[in-house]
Amino acid sequence: MRVVRYVMVFIALVCSLSLVTVSLATAQSKEAPKGTEVGVSAKEVHIAVVADSDNPIAPGLFQGAVNAAKGAATYLNSQAGGGGIGGRRIVVDFIDSHLNANDTRNAIISACSDDFALVATTVIFLASTADQLACKDQAGAATGIPDVPSFVTGVAQSCSPITFPVSGVPLDCATKDQSPQTYRGNKGPQLFLQKKFGKLHGVYIYSNDSKDATRATLAIVNTDVQSGIAADQKVARSGRDPQSAYTSTVTQMKADKSNFATGIGTQLAVPFAAEAQLQGVTGVVWSCSTCYSKELAKNPVLEGTWVDSNYIPFEEANTNATVKAFVKYVKNPDQYAVPGWTATLAFADAARAVVAKRGLNGLTRASFLKDGIPTLDKFDAGGMIGTIDIPSKVPSHCYVMMHLQSGKYVRVHPTKKGTFDCSPKNASVTKADLLGQ
Repeated sequence: MRVVRYVMVFIALVCSLSLVTVSLATAQSKEAPKGTEVGVSAKEVHIAVVADSDNPIAPGLFQGAVNAAKGAATYLNSQAGGGGIGGRRIVVDFIDSHLNANDTRNAIISACSDDFALVATTVIFLASTADQLACKDQAGAATGIPDVPSFVTGVAQSCSPITFPVSGVPLDCATKDQSPQTYRGNKGPQLFLQKKFGKLHGVYIYSNDSKDATRATLAIVNTDVQSGIAADQKVARSGRDPQSAYTSTVTQMKADKSNFATGIGTQLAVPFAAEAQLQGVTGVVWSCSTCYSKELAKNPVLEGTWVDSNYIPFEEANTNATVKAFVKYVKNPDQYAVPGWTATLAFADAARAVVAKRGLNGLTRASFLKDGIPTLDKFDAGGMIGTIDIPSKVPSHCYVMMHLQSGKYVRVHPTKKGTFDCSPKNASVTKADLLGQ
């Protein structure tokens, strides 16, 4: 009888909660939307996309992220994309930071005054997050302006308590004041190459364009070396260096009989491969994580390159609804488009979670951080990217391996389209003092 009683009490409780839920949903459905926060009106939710685009050094550098964020907003506002956020239309306010520290700071200040959140942020020179953290909300509280960036480079932005990159943060921020620091990465692609080709050793080209670029690319090099691919050379180069800057590196590469080579970043990989081709280097496994675009596929110096990705290839759009929407709404995407798109989708998921919990007029910066961001602990953009825990900032250890053959990207691993290799053994943890680099 006691068991029966407990069951009956449980059923009664469930029924009571169901009635409360129905009543609450009914009340929310009759609620008239109104302005609830900076950037949130009765009809619109404004987000600021701050990105380095127009500049003399690398013109249009991160414009791909901007275009993708705008495409994502159009998709999210459509019926197929969910009809906005609580009936409000998402509006993208693009602020060009021009690869300039002052312009970047001014962009954050401007966004604080006009926009609900920073989304798909893609900047190099953000030295301080003081303006972000001190940003006051509509009620006058220094809640800060939430940031859901495409990716981050600087330590300040990486470790900001209100910044949550869709790509995670290699640096374990709990160790940023230690020596050495701890870095998280994905060694899966290199484990695959070693399984296929056997013992590899070779050349790693990393960036010296800024302290943050050096730290970030060296962390990737350390992950690759931890996988078992020994370094014959570790060479720092600028994305502005001409092909001739790689002459001595390739000469030494031939002397060492290196059978592996990678440039950490497209602007390093292309001239490096071109110089190796000029010197007649053969028998080398070329690896590049960022060499994926229609333009790069046509570059003959990249023929035969092994390209790994943490998102489903565009050629497989028929296997995934989100990828299909991406290729529809984003024209001529580059390597920065996917994180711009997925960051915008992650923002929308978090904002919609707040509305579902607090009602049409419950969307504030504070509620977004408290009730929205925590729901992104298993975010995969509808299966478009490998699952990532955005609140914890830990990078995904999922990947797809492709081989560039005759100007086309051919999936090699896993063989089934629309899938990833997410084996736990892919996760890498390395220690190094890179903040002094």
